[in-house]
Amino acid sequence: MGIVGRMPLRFELDPETTPELLDSVCALWADVSNAGGAVGFVPPVAKDDIRPDLLRHLAAMTESRTRLLIGRDEDGAVAATAFFTFNTHRLMHHWCWLYTVMVHPSHQGKGHGRALMAAAEDAARRMDGIQGIRLTCRGGTGADRFYEACGYKEVGRVPGAIRVADDDFRDDVTMWLPLN
Repeated sequence: MGIVGRMPLRFELDPETTPELLDSVCALWADVSNAGGAVGFVPPVAKDDIRPDLLRHLAAMTESRTRLLIGRDEDGAVAATAFFTFNTHRLMHHWCWLYTVMVHPSHQGKGHGRALMAAAEDAARRMDGIQGIRLTCRGGTGADRFYEACGYKEVGRVPGAIRVADDDFRDDVTMWLPLN
């Protein structure tokens, strides 16, 4: 954000879920995946491969179990996303999950990832009763170091829990951000 010549993203929680928005999020997800982003797929991936996962998020949004945070660039294009998912277990209503955290590859390296994480933290702080954010990331990508720089702490790791190829297993790293 205070870097000369770089426009900040404009963040919006719970945008209207139009077909255009869904197509934009699907395209973002494919672009991030194909650039090597660890967001649930291994490249190459097409939008049609991603659409069923996006529709599951959308169904959860209509049931108020999930909320969407988007970041738009100076042209209004969706350049970043994060999905909040709420726990259904009565003893875990006080924290939420953060899933599918993405910044378009053309916007990476400009501070937009940190801005997205700050916007997610701010949004969660305004959510009734939420006292923490939990997320997982794929080991071996550097994502854990990024999240640590954003204030998260590693609270768990399952070695080899993620298989990205027949002979390539990665750790599933759990990160936590207390909001109190």
